[in-house]
Amino acid sequence: MKKQLGSITLLSPHLYFLCEDTVAFKKMSFAVFILTCALLESSLLAGLEKERRKVVHVLEDETGAVIVQTAPGKVVTHRGGSITLPCRFHHEPENTDPDRIRIKWTKVTDTLQFQDVFVALGKQQRVFGPYRGRVFLEQAGPGDASVIIQNVTLEDYGRYECEVTDDMEDDTGFVNLDLEGVVFPYYPREGRYKLNYHQAEDACKQQDAILASHSQLHKAWLEGLDWCNAGWLEDGSVQYPVSHPRAQCGRKETPGVRNYGYRHKEDEHYDAFCFTSKLNGKVYFLKRFKKVNYAEAVKACVRDGSIVAKVGQLYAAWKFQLLDRCEAGWLEDGSIRYPIVNPRSRCGGSEPGVRHLGFPDKKFQLYGVYCFLKNEDKKDTDPRKTTETLTTGKSKNSMSINSTGTI
Repeated sequence: MKKQLGSITLLSPHLYFLCEDTVAFKKMSFAVFILTCALLESSLLAGLEKERRKVVHVLEDETGAVIVQTAPGKVVTHRGGSITLPCRFHHEPENTDPDRIRIKWTKVTDTLQFQDVFVALGKQQRVFGPYRGRVFLEQAGPGDASVIIQNVTLEDYGRYECEVTDDMEDDTGFVNLDLEGVVFPYYPREGRYKLNYHQAEDACKQQDAILASHSQLHKAWLEGLDWCNAGWLEDGSVQYPVSHPRAQCGRKETPGVRNYGYRHKEDEHYDAFCFTSKLNGKVYFLKRFKKVNYAEAVKACVRDGSIVAKVGQLYAAWKFQLLDRCEAGWLEDGSIRYPIVNPRSRCGGSEPGVRHLGFPDKKFQLYGVYCFLKNEDKKDTDPRKTTETLTTGKSKNSMSINSTGTI
């Protein structure tokens, strides 16, 4: 039967066939036939009317009676930016009381844990946890359930569920929030394979980063990351990327991301793969007439109005500031590193990257120092002045999404 909302047909195709077949075989009288057809038609129209009362559906395709409008791929921003998570809905009948529509946004992790982000019922709204003061409804017109996230953090990365409910009916759609950033391997002064999952998580946070996801590590591998030591990822798995296969790194014939699977988070120890994004500040090499030990390096940055840079900050500066300096310097964790964008023979090889010279004696070894100067906080965080990019997973093309709306 073809559904026709807002109009009535005399007979549906299935009912017409049934009635024609009934006449053909003359199994009932004309009067009974008319009565039967009328009852069937009445029943079908009642069922259709019941279907019309089904409420809001937010889907990810355009099948069925409801139009789907969620992001087809992922929305991309960087730390500190503002972004719209797009979600629209269409409900039937269209004159449904908007005060009865409930909109809820939830973050879904790889381990299927759910974190409440935002909920609205009519004009009543509530924002949860670390999202307070940063998440607002876009309010771009009827049927818009999109939210704006301001001052995006590293922890905001991930998959979000948009749920729209009217009375007892509800449906959901999903939006993936991706961050521009860089993945880097990390191990502490104590050496390699010294971190359980929780220690790896803390180590990344101490270096202005978070544990990387599998998709972030896979993307880094596609961009050339090659590291022959296994490290924890955000989902509790242990993996490592090999771009140049060799015997000591698993299969010597095939490049790829090697996967040890999910490991015991307390008892097993590995390195970590961390992820960081754009900085709210800048990293610079402090020019001095002489090299210094670690304690002197810390004081030197403080005298210059900054602090010693963290490992994640140096990687972010290399990635986004294109910081290129062929001079080794102290970092906050006591390691010695330097960033190379344009490789040259005297600066550690033919590949760009952040060179690591280990963890020398803090008291007696002398080097330069990399400092970090944070930007002053800006009070103007009006999302209507921010435009971000929507990309799909199927194409390199992108189109602009204007994060505008009345809040």
